[in-house]
Amino acid sequence: MKNTNNNTKLILLHPYIQKQGSSNRLWLLAFISILTIAFLVTLIYTRESTIIPSATSTVIASTTPVSGFGSSPLPATVINTLLHYASKSNDTFHMPHSDLKPISDVLRKCSSPCNFLVFGLTHETLLWKALNHNGRTVFIDENRYYAAYIEEKHPEVDVYDVQYTTKRSEMKELIASAKEQVANECKPVQNLLFSDCKLGLNDLPNHVYEVDWDVILVDGPRGDWPEAPGRMSAIFTAGVLARSKKGGNPKTHVFLHDFFGEVQKVCGDEFLCKENLLEASETLGHYVLERMDESSVKYCKNQTSSGWSGVSSST
Repeated sequence: MKNTNNNTKLILLHPYIQKQGSSNRLWLLAFISILTIAFLVTLIYTRESTIIPSATSTVIASTTPVSGFGSSPLPATVINTLLHYASKSNDTFHMPHSDLKPISDVLRKCSSPCNFLVFGLTHETLLWKALNHNGRTVFIDENRYYAAYIEEKHPEVDVYDVQYTTKRSEMKELIASAKEQVANECKPVQNLLFSDCKLGLNDLPNHVYEVDWDVILVDGPRGDWPEAPGRMSAIFTAGVLARSKKGGNPKTHVFLHDFFGEVQKVCGDEFLCKENLLEASETLGHYVLERMDESSVKYCKNQTSSGWSGVSSST
């Protein structure tokens, strides 16, 4: 009987023991789950902390100049090499070394960053971009398809197309109109974005009028026939932009390429002025214009009317 009672007790206690063991296992499982979650959270946090600095380093590295020269100017040997190979061509449309060198010298001496505006996309486009590698170089061209092609092929080139409304055969009338409105729409100092002057380019991107340009090269638009736009607007606009600077260096270097052309010589005399002509060859005119007061109503200090004998077949 005693044995029976002991067996009965064992039978009664057995389910209790099983229940207690199951509860312990549940607590153990919960404890392990908590540890696992804590471990995963710690792992994720540690991984993010490791990745973020790495990504930051990548961004910083991507903004570092890849030219190898940092913010310092191009070495003279590199400049001379670029000029050498750029001028060694049998193509008559390439600039000779005698024209490239003066422009290159001004860019090299220009305070960094140098703001360089170029009218015309030419064989020298990539050369100008390279020589002004620390500065801002903007190109303006009349051919929207060619501008789009250059932009697609060379995304680093900043180029905009412009619609010229002038005709080369109308040079005389356009100059006369600009001189008549010198105190109004065709002022030598103004923001051409808001101007209705026939010779002024007012459809360029807004920021082009806000930049203080240090160097301007007029090597476009193309065309040597009466219905072509001529370079009157480009030369007039260059003169206004140079005189309208708000800050930076008060002087602006303006180069006219194909200086043998009558349009270049006549408009250069009228809007850039002989007194500002630093040097000239048959193919390149180099002017240096100074910032002027907003109340100015004369393009030149010694304003004289240039004579013309009609428009020749030169560019």
